[in-house]
Amino acid sequence: MNGLHSTTTLHNGVKMPWFGLGVFQVEDGEVVVNSITAAIEEGYRSIDTAAIYGNEEGVGSAIAKSSVPREELFITTKVWNGNQGFEQTLAAFDESMEKLGLDYLDLYLIHWPVPEHGKYIETWKALEKLYKDGRVRAIGVSNFKEHHLQDLFNSCEIKPMVNQVEYHPRLTQTALHEFCKQNGIQLEAWSPLMQGGLLDEPLLVDIANKYNKSTAQVILRWDLQNGVVTIPKSVKAHRIKENANIFDFELTQEDMEKISSLNQDKRIGPDPDEFNRV
Repeated sequence: MNGLHSTTTLHNGVKMPWFGLGVFQVEDGEVVVNSITAAIEEGYRSIDTAAIYGNEEGVGSAIAKSSVPREELFITTKVWNGNQGFEQTLAAFDESMEKLGLDYLDLYLIHWPVPEHGKYIETWKALEKLYKDGRVRAIGVSNFKEHHLQDLFNSCEIKPMVNQVEYHPRLTQTALHEFCKQNGIQLEAWSPLMQGGLLDEPLLVDIANKYNKSTAQVILRWDLQNGVVTIPKSVKAHRIKENANIFDFELTQEDMEKISSLNQDKRIGPDPDEFNRV
């Protein structure tokens, strides 16, 4: 990992950047276009959106105006809970692609398992079809626990390539991470900075001072050294640049363990076993 173009190789051979830009809660239109434009100019190549974010059109506009060739970008979106089911997912994918203005997608994820609705297996079969049809280079899930993944393994042909989950020093999800590694699934972190809730943590401040870095940079570096893809969100160009300035230092094993010791199994988002909103 020596820069923004560094990649991990998914189990199907597709290369995915270790670091990207998330656009959760980023307003559609000028705000998201400017955010992505700043990121691409800085060297980012991975952009993560979702149907429910309501900004796929803005993401598409930013991609269209970029001078970076499409094949150098890695674009992710997600099917929302209310569109789960085989046919509904295929239709939702078409709608997302139209908004994004893309011919193919790099990664398509099931956004949540939504256990009360029990549709994630047929939804996954739709993703398998999109993958086999060549419309998506890689498929995966988001917010899936071990037992949700095992359900997929028992019913489907293709294992997810990625599992995007809430992941930060207060929620290290060690058992899930190990399960994913054993099954060739790349873990990806959403809300890696805990929506700013960790930036004043004294231990992290001490470590940051040691490396002459910000606490945010230390957390993002911890993600990468743990082998976790990370996609921090920002709409400010200087913050987008700062977040990416993490390839010129390396945390010691001792510092890695200290940061991991902050774990409290504490979520800021909902528990995937209990989240059923459509």
